[in-house]
Amino acid sequence: MSSSGWTSTSMPYLTPRSPGAVDAWTDEAERAGHRGTQRIVHAGELTAPAEVTGMLGLAGGNTVVARRRIIELDGEPTELTDTYYPMGIAAGTPLAGTARIGGGAVTLLAALGHVGVRVVENVTARMPRSDEVEQLHLGPGEPVLQLARTTYDSADRPIQADIMVMPAARQQLRYEIRIG
Repeated sequence: MSSSGWTSTSMPYLTPRSPGAVDAWTDEAERAGHRGTQRIVHAGELTAPAEVTGMLGLAGGNTVVARRRIIELDGEPTELTDTYYPMGIAAGTPLAGTARIGGGAVTLLAALGHVGVRVVENVTARMPRSDEVEQLHLGPGEPVLQLARTTYDSADRPIQADIMVMPAARQQLRYEIRIG
């Protein structure tokens, strides 16, 4: 943890886990001496938002499978995460339901034959919408970070799009890049 709050890295969230393992968030929080939980507040099919159609390379009006979660650290909301999947990947799978997925969605995707090999992340800072202020327990004038991540398979097809919103003052994003 940093002085500004939670420090998170992306790599554990991109790597399938062994059978029976907990999801990456629960594991990361436990290793830091905390309790990481998540509440799935929506799962199912919906028309893809404009930002998501671009991320997944879809035509406007296409339907996707979406999962909306509130991520908590020690019982306090720390992140809102919306994850979107192309219908051909997620329709009829546990990704379309509200039950927890053993090992996390990345592990299920790998079992379904969809392994991410490349990720593009865009991070922006902005002022929160009113629903985000309420859900994240933000103070007046407190900004958020938005991380938009697209995961691609070995054929360079987008298999997952995530839009994560987190309190800027309580987060630190850490990137470690290895060349070659």
